[in-house]
Amino acid sequence: MSGAVTSALPSAGAPFSRANRAGGAKRVLPGFHITLGFSILYLSLIVLIPLSALVFKTFTLSWEQFWVAVTAPRVMASYRLTFGASLLAAIVNAVFGLLVAWVLVRYKFPGKRIVDALVDLPFALPTAVAGISLTALLAGNGWIGQLLEPHGIKLAFTPAGVVIALIFIGLPFVVRTVQPVLEDAEKELEEAATSLGATRLQTFTKVIFPSIAPALLTGFAMAFARAIGEYGSVIFIAGNMPMISEITPLIIIGKLEQYDYAGATAVALVMLVISFVLLLVINGLQAWQRRRSGS
Repeated sequence: MSGAVTSALPSAGAPFSRANRAGGAKRVLPGFHITLGFSILYLSLIVLIPLSALVFKTFTLSWEQFWVAVTAPRVMASYRLTFGASLLAAIVNAVFGLLVAWVLVRYKFPGKRIVDALVDLPFALPTAVAGISLTALLAGNGWIGQLLEPHGIKLAFTPAGVVIALIFIGLPFVVRTVQPVLEDAEKELEEAATSLGATRLQTFTKVIFPSIAPALLTGFAMAFARAIGEYGSVIFIAGNMPMISEITPLIIIGKLEQYDYAGATAVALVMLVISFVLLLVINGLQAWQRRRSGS
């Protein structure tokens, strides 16, 4: 009897094994077509539909009206400040974010966990609170401002204050992007380069930097994109002086308060296109760097 049962087991399990071979292991998520459909639906609701509304509202303007709205002297000055300050802040964050990530990964020191937690503070801190705090520090009667202004250095209510605020909110993007790559880096390659006579600078430039360059570019792009659309932390420290320290998001808010919705969407569309092109270039450089390091 037991032999009959035992002989029957393989034949009973054969369809199950064939099904496993044919269909593979059971998936936690649905198949490709269903997940793709849900992904496209979600992206459409969250991203594509709002952006298409932005474009359609802008199309209610004629070409002349659109050109006047996006090239007014006050708007052009805000473009220069917004993109220039964002680019400068992202470059500073790329340099010092790499240094902070390097220290957190490669060294042990008292209070390391506190420093590591402080890196995420701009993520948790409301942007308005960050702007008020920076203004209180850098204003003429602030802790830092009162020491600098007697020497002719004014940071608050100037473009320099805008750059400082954008550096503050963008630093975590670089640190948190580069840090895990540094942690996973193969130290054997560094030891091999050192044993072959490479200096520390050569080891960093030839071995370490090529492996972290894509992550560094990603952090730079994220910090840059975040800085372009920043409003809360900048609005308090900028001073909002037309043609001097007025950022483009403030121009958009002003047009919305004046019920000039088409003009606001026109300026926003220009920012969207410029940001997309710049991020596309950065992503292209990142892909090129990955292919180069892979070869």
